[in-house]
Amino acid sequence: MIEGIHILLTYDCTLECNHCFLHCGPHAGGTFRLDQICALLDQAIELGTVTSVCFEGGEPVVYYSLLLECVRQARIRDLGVGIVTNAYWATSVEDAELVLRPLHEAGLDHVTMSDDALHYGAEAGKHRLRVEEAANRLGMTVSVISVEAPTVIGATDESPAKVSGSVMFRGRAAERMTAGLPTRPWDTLSSCPRERLDSPGRVHVDCFGSVHLCQGLLMGNLWETPLKQLVAKFDPHADPIVGPILRGGPAALVRAHDLSHSEGYVDECHLCYSARQEMRRQGNQASLGPAQAYGIA
Repeated sequence: MIEGIHILLTYDCTLECNHCFLHCGPHAGGTFRLDQICALLDQAIELGTVTSVCFEGGEPVVYYSLLLECVRQARIRDLGVGIVTNAYWATSVEDAELVLRPLHEAGLDHVTMSDDALHYGAEAGKHRLRVEEAANRLGMTVSVISVEAPTVIGATDESPAKVSGSVMFRGRAAERMTAGLPTRPWDTLSSCPRERLDSPGRVHVDCFGSVHLCQGLLMGNLWETPLKQLVAKFDPHADPIVGPILRGGPAALVRAHDLSHSEGYVDECHLCYSARQEMRRQGNQASLGPAQAYGIA
């Protein structure tokens, strides 16, 4: 049952991180208009199960006036509201409060921020402290996403080398951060350990109408088919992409569509992303998109 909608307000971002599981950056494009946001929120209410929305990206604060009105519109509809941000704007506690106060007054419930060495290098941690202090002054809650760079755990007589860390190897991360890491045989990657594709509790939606079950893996397009109808008719086990993944992970997806592949991949996300990217190159762009999820036209 879908209870949350994560709204990709824009694919634009102030940063272009190697570990991004999309392909966001300063020139990524793909930003909602306010009328589209209102239409999406109305569809979320019509679904009857959605209780909250979260505005993210990219970096939603780069379109601050739009974000502010989006928060208001969500609260008008009695939805809980959060944002996910890299907090580039938190150059001081006072500046952080300047950004947060109007959002809080408009109805923002929660701020989730990314602050780690992959975002800010030696400056990691400073944005977090500023946002937390500003939020504390306003009575807001804050959580922090801190992604660890991949490291290799050495091989032993009992087990091969493994990769630790919290990077998800999809999107840009699959293309820029897998070199030199130990891999596993492709045909052993037989499950999806990260997403509940058969029973999603939340979906991501972008301005193109793409309803993402996982970044770049689409349920459909809500500008073409309203969300309520999409959810009602979606049969994950019959879906030509989701079905094989549910039956046997990304390895089964490769077999089902006879996709070219390497002998080894870092993890399940790495193979799944690579397989879907190959399918998209072959022309399957209706259920695999948009370009901002794959970095190809």
